[in-house]
Amino acid sequence: MDDKWIDRFMDLSKLVSSWSKDPSTQCGVVITRGKFIVSVGFNGFPVGCDDSKIIYENRKRKYARVIHAEKNAILSAKQDLEGCIIYVYPFLPCSQCAAAIIQTGIKNVVTKKATQSLIERWGDSIQESLSMFDEAGVGVCYA
Repeated sequence: MDDKWIDRFMDLSKLVSSWSKDPSTQCGVVITRGKFIVSVGFNGFPVGCDDSKIIYENRKRKYARVIHAEKNAILSAKQDLEGCIIYVYPFLPCSQCAAAIIQTGIKNVVTKKATQSLIERWGDSIQESLSMFDEAGVGVCYA
């Protein structure tokens, strides 16, 4: 895939992240097959559940409800994702999402380098994700 398409899909994943109501971290994902979009996802609560600001501000309740962008995109795809590429904004998937990505057969992850503040919050999980991607033969590149 040439850089023009990579940039387009990363820009789209950033736009999708803006759909999240999470006040602390907004994540967006685009899953593609070639130049075609298979699915998109952002972090948020399940469809039909109260997603008011008051719940997002209660970390315990938020973490009990939130579906990460990667899993939302995978669940929304409703098709085989073998060989697809997943574009993730603003940083590498957590270890639980990495496991789900590996299980679907997605073979490449494109993301941004994490900022220092994100590394401080998610560093251990990001390291575990990188280890699992390496073990499973999933390519990771930074756009």
